[in-house]
Amino acid sequence: MKTKLICVGGPTAVGKTALSIELAKHFHGQVINGDAMQVYQGLDIGTAKATLDERQGIPHHLLDIRSVDQPYTVADFKRDAESEVEAIEADQDLPILVGGTGLYLESFLFDLSLGGQVEPRPDFRRQMEAFADNHGNQALHQKLVDLDPQAAEKIHPNNVKRVIRALEVGTFSDQLFSQAKETHDDHYSPYDYYFIGLHCDRQRLYERINHRVDLMVDQGLLQEAQWLLDQDLDPKSQSLQSIGYKEVFPYLRGEEDLETSLNRLKRNSRRYAKRQLTWLKNRMDQVHWYNLVEKEDSLATVISDVAAFLEE
Repeated sequence: MKTKLICVGGPTAVGKTALSIELAKHFHGQVINGDAMQVYQGLDIGTAKATLDERQGIPHHLLDIRSVDQPYTVADFKRDAESEVEAIEADQDLPILVGGTGLYLESFLFDLSLGGQVEPRPDFRRQMEAFADNHGNQALHQKLVDLDPQAAEKIHPNNVKRVIRALEVGTFSDQLFSQAKETHDDHYSPYDYYFIGLHCDRQRLYERINHRVDLMVDQGLLQEAQWLLDQDLDPKSQSLQSIGYKEVFPYLRGEEDLETSLNRLKRNSRRYAKRQLTWLKNRMDQVHWYNLVEKEDSLATVISDVAAFLEE
């Protein structure tokens, strides 16, 4: 019998954390973080990590498990999440996976390989990074267009890390990255899951995002970002790429005024929210959509639907 679990996905600032905690309280659940940046210690405000008070005593897993100088891959998440689900099931509790990193959720639910059989090639990666530095992201992306046009169509030129991974897979394996990604298309999952997708009116979501940024600043975002800068990390470190920090670095370095940095942060957060929704709609099937922000749906409705799923 497949393990039953709940997934909560959706764009930033739509209420995923609050819903996951309510579900955990109602169904005796434990929450597994599915956000790529909340795994990092010290990155709390900028990643909208649930505070201890907000968690209300509900066990949360895969938060604060890496220092900011360490990488954390999709394969790491998949392995760790599988282990946490087993432990939660052993406790006879309900696993609740919540987060906005669609690639994490998809790879976990559908055993997505992403070319994972190809070991990282550090020398090749450094070579490609140097090429991008010298010739630009677009020139690097053109290499992928020539090698694997289907993958290139789906990967933005500025997503250098992803472009290099696709080049790596296509160069050192017997299949292209785009072919490796298609191995999950039958959407077989080893889990019996109920996927909750949260959404709301776009303008209302953008207002919530803008308000959240202002609130983060009040809570100490700039001090947290300064701490991250002071760690003197490699510029390509994963933790430095998080939306919420990189946008305010120019202000902290004295290169621009605060309003310019915060406007960029709000804009990038809105764009990220749009990408999150697009991912869910294009890559995930069997999503049960709810609008709790504008009360088109109620918490009671979600709880009732989840209860019916668990009784199946």
